[in-house]
Amino acid sequence: MSKHGGLRALERLASGLPDGAELYRLRPDGRVLRADRTGARELGPQDPDSGLLRFIDDRQWAHYFIGDAATSPERPSNATYKLGLVAPHSAFTPHAHGGEHLVLALGPASCGLYDARRRRVVEVRLAPGTLIRIPELMPHSFGNRGGDRLAILAANTGYGIDHEDYAITAEAAEQRGEPELAAALREVTAARHPGTVTFRERVAHRLRLAAAALEEGGR
Repeated sequence: MSKHGGLRALERLASGLPDGAELYRLRPDGRVLRADRTGARELGPQDPDSGLLRFIDDRQWAHYFIGDAATSPERPSNATYKLGLVAPHSAFTPHAHGGEHLVLALGPASCGLYDARRRRVVEVRLAPGTLIRIPELMPHSFGNRGGDRLAILAANTGYGIDHEDYAITAEAAEQRGEPELAAALREVTAARHPGTVTFRERVAHRLRLAAAALEEGGR
């Protein structure tokens, strides 16, 4: 089913919602549809009313579900839960966070993690539906192996710092006087590659698209 058909199906489903309730449809092609009783639309950078924020890098976007992007030590969020939209065949600038970080991949993804004990980068291929937990201050880079936009759901413990500053890059680590962290982040940078999708994964993706069309057409 087309995006427009998916919007119509979600709009019908949302028409009876109480005020303030919303529905989100996270499609296997990476598109995110959002609806309430007033209507439905695609959540994406093409919509100026989506409320998306730049997510670490250009072409990557975030939409907050829980928590506030404008946190500060005086007004901290205890935790954040957000939707991320990752551009095709791309990977985030390697970074670390001051607290643990959980990411659910809803498409073919990858994550490079720095193993401090073995002093090397570990590349992890993530299939759709895989959740990865990343400990605090572990250098990592999340990537999109596919040719479609990748939707992710990310949960972080609260840092009490602004959205623009919560990711510690190699440059930021140097400025903070943490040369070991900066060196580890540069190793992740050197190894960074979003990876590719296998033939079996492409077939599975087509089947998921067909299943989504069947589900949306039956509403």
